[in-house]
Amino acid sequence: MANTATRKTQARADRELFRQTVRPLVRHERVQSTRSLTQHGNVSVFAHSLAVAHYSVKLARALKLECDKRSLIRGAVLHDFFLYDWHKMHNAGDGLHGFAHPTTASKNALRHFRLNKRELDIIRKHMWPLTLTKIPRYRESWLVCAADKYCSLLETFHLNKYDDHTFLK
Repeated sequence: MANTATRKTQARADRELFRQTVRPLVRHERVQSTRSLTQHGNVSVFAHSLAVAHYSVKLARALKLECDKRSLIRGAVLHDFFLYDWHKMHNAGDGLHGFAHPTTASKNALRHFRLNKRELDIIRKHMWPLTLTKIPRYRESWLVCAADKYCSLLETFHLNKYDDHTFLK
């Protein structure tokens, strides 16, 4: 019984931390602009990024991993902050999207936000193993990497049940 109460208390604390951490990021004009960019299927980059943040925290809790959840959330929200339509090859940022967008996203994130080393690692290395030499260094980076693959699969196969507003409630 105490275990259930502890899990519920932790889930509540995680939801509150999520709200507090996400709020200033999603109010930013450039983050808002990602609502108009499609990620996978019919999901915006905005919704995808919030979903990755949500599932990263959920995965950390399920695995009972100690981590810097604030950095986990911030890095996840900004992991795809590349700010272009990757479906159009003529504006693909720093090269072939799958390989290059982590670099573009980190440059954009640094231009608009102060990032710590974990947040930067999350953004730069979330495409591993596609980006073979960019191996995640922190457990927060590994969590976002896994959650990103999970959300991408859901979205590509239209199995997701989230949109731009789901994780802001």
